[in-house]
Amino acid sequence: MKAVERLREQRLPGVLVTLISVRGHSPREAGAKMVVAADGTWATVGGGNLEALAVERSRAMIAAGVGEPEVIEVALSDKAPYQHGVQCCGGEVKLLLEPLPVVPAVAIFGVGHVGLELARILARHDIELHLIDSRPDQLVTERMVVLDDAVANLHVHHVPVLPELVVGELPAGTHVLIMTHDHAEDAALCDAAIRRDDLATIGLIGSSAKWARFRRKLAEDGNSAAAIDRITTPIGRPDLAGKEPATIAVSVAAWLLHLFVAERNPAPREAKA
Repeated sequence: MKAVERLREQRLPGVLVTLISVRGHSPREAGAKMVVAADGTWATVGGGNLEALAVERSRAMIAAGVGEPEVIEVALSDKAPYQHGVQCCGGEVKLLLEPLPVVPAVAIFGVGHVGLELARILARHDIELHLIDSRPDQLVTERMVVLDDAVANLHVHHVPVLPELVVGELPAGTHVLIMTHDHAEDAALCDAAIRRDDLATIGLIGSSAKWARFRRKLAEDGNSAAAIDRITTPIGRPDLAGKEPATIAVSVAAWLLHLFVAERNPAPREAKA
């Protein structure tokens, strides 16, 4: 389970392999499990040809983006076809290969009125949710209790100084939302975020006047126009107006959920002429 959690937190795909049935002799009992990633394995379902086949098929599933579980049957006999060495225990086993998909990751910088409302909505979804605020009183238990029933895996970051350092620790593909109480903090976070080229999106809350000042400052600090253009502002659904924190949160959440769907179902590539 630690391996599953590690892959999930790092946003890496994997496959959970379970020995679901055994007939005759097998090096492991039914119920044995292992986890396979593109470049590593954890635990074992019995070694030898059996395990090598499971790893090989698991990595093929990862490479192909297979989302449905599969069952494979393996005969442990010196007369059975083998690819990775003879394994002659004499039994037959079935393996269940369950894909471990990459789930969305969101980092909310600034857990004020809007940030907390947004966290409450996103926490109902199966995602990795990072909450960051430089104000200790924003992350106290009394405020976070509304997230106690979260489906999401929560990561609360207490960073009284330099919250932009957290940007460098986020897993690749994270959606970053910048909505702190301090424009100087927002600007530092924007600069840190666009210096990474592996974040999914970078969203900034604020007015057009604020963004105009930020663009100038980011350019003066040596950021290219292309890098600066990776920041989306304003964030949210343009067809959902309103300045109440809950309304803004719903708008931003709807925008993000649309992006999550696009990530799960990428548009097919156009065929070359």
